[in-house]
Amino acid sequence: MAAKQRKPRVTRNPELVKGVGKFSRSKMYHKRGLWAIKAKNGGVFPRHDPKPAEAKPAEKPSKFYPADDVKKPLINKRNPKPAKLRASITPGTVLIILAGRFKGKRVVFLKQLPSGLLLVTGPFKINGVPLRRVNQAYVIATSTKVDISEVNLEKFADKYFAKKTEKKKKKGEGEFFEADKKDENVLPQEKKDDQKVVDALIVKSVEGVSDLKAYLAARFSLKAGMKPHELVF
Repeated sequence: MAAKQRKPRVTRNPELVKGVGKFSRSKMYHKRGLWAIKAKNGGVFPRHDPKPAEAKPAEKPSKFYPADDVKKPLINKRNPKPAKLRASITPGTVLIILAGRFKGKRVVFLKQLPSGLLLVTGPFKINGVPLRRVNQAYVIATSTKVDISEVNLEKFADKYFAKKTEKKKKKGEGEFFEADKKDENVLPQEKKDDQKVVDALIVKSVEGVSDLKAYLAARFSLKAGMKPHELVF
């Protein structure tokens, strides 16, 4: 590939010898029309205001790296959209949980949260599953439905399930060996009351259908000879 040819330099004062121009300094002053610019501005060349200098940082960054690794939180620039709810999952649908602590339990679907997770409940009084969030990728929707039209779910959002982070106090030598686990994993009384209010209405509608209470209490599992792809839920 041929190299690009540079354009010859165009100048109003061609050089006779290297460093010596054809026209003198005063000649070029008139030739460039600088006298007209000066006369137009009252005998003074116009001056432009200097650009404002950028604010310098208060502290200069260190030239040396720290001896220990300093952990910096990663900036999450993702703005994921909530997953689209499957057509088979509607409010009141009985779901089968496929993974996690309550694997094989049947739960009642209440609503989809802004994060895309599903809000479900056992109810807790029937099978021990409390109000919790579940990913719809780990549930199977059944054809069984429960009437939840009377249940008020306005207060339940993703913030409702957020854990409170408290700063841990430094323990003394004596307190270090004491196992105080009474305050750990204690559910607030407010959430216990919310669970009872939601479950009371759902249990009422469940008891109105024969064998539905026993169906929710039973754990789902595959037995010998059962083919999952041929099952109808």
